[in-house]
Amino acid sequence: MAQVIIKGVNTEIEETGSGHAVILLHGWGQNISMMEPIQRALEKDFHVFNLDFPCFGKSDTPTEVWGVEDYKDFLRELVVKYDLQDPILIGHSFGCRVAIRYAAEYPVRKMVLTGAAGIKPKQSLAVKSKIVAYKTVKHFLDLPGINHYSDQIKSMFGSEDYKNADGITRQIFVKCVNDDVSEILDKVTCPTLLIFGSKDEATPVWMGKMMEEKMKDAALILFEEDDHYAYFHQIVRFNQIVNVFLQNDKEK
Repeated sequence: MAQVIIKGVNTEIEETGSGHAVILLHGWGQNISMMEPIQRALEKDFHVFNLDFPCFGKSDTPTEVWGVEDYKDFLRELVVKYDLQDPILIGHSFGCRVAIRYAAEYPVRKMVLTGAAGIKPKQSLAVKSKIVAYKTVKHFLDLPGINHYSDQIKSMFGSEDYKNADGITRQIFVKCVNDDVSEILDKVTCPTLLIFGSKDEATPVWMGKMMEEKMKDAALILFEEDDHYAYFHQIVRFNQIVNVFLQNDKEK
């Protein structure tokens, strides 16, 4: 493990193996440990970078409110700092948002995206009702006697990730979760493998199908009867699929 300054943030990075560069990008609220089984499977053939995104694990929190574009710039600075050429990106959930934005702008050899976030979900009637209720309550949060409880009241209307975040991390979460990559999917030209759980409620299969349709060279694989963490639950199967996908990228 090493602490490295990237985009002004003290960042925890584990660098192992040799060969073509692979960068592992974990999901929101996670850390290096969630991607470690992938790292261990790949490090015998690849130069693997496993990191804690700023805000998580042992990495510091930015002093400003970052959006996905800032995380993309963070990734770019990492690539330049280590002089990596067209890296392979493997991401889960939030990490896929960053990977997609990066691949739409910079050279990437291949990507593996699992439970990929980045497309705004269709709002159900229940969600729309919750938004209306929040906007109504929001007008009263600064009133004397109520303002002391504003954070608790706001948290009643947020997702689990929103509730688990606080301070600037919560602001970063709100900015990132509202980022939509739909309009740049056609700019992703590298071979991309999409792996989704068929019962994923956080990033439903229809999102994977849209990515497969709009990206230039993408294929979708479903892990039946599994959820948003399908890659982790079925890590042996996941690693076997990734190994085949990257077979021609191993340096002889």
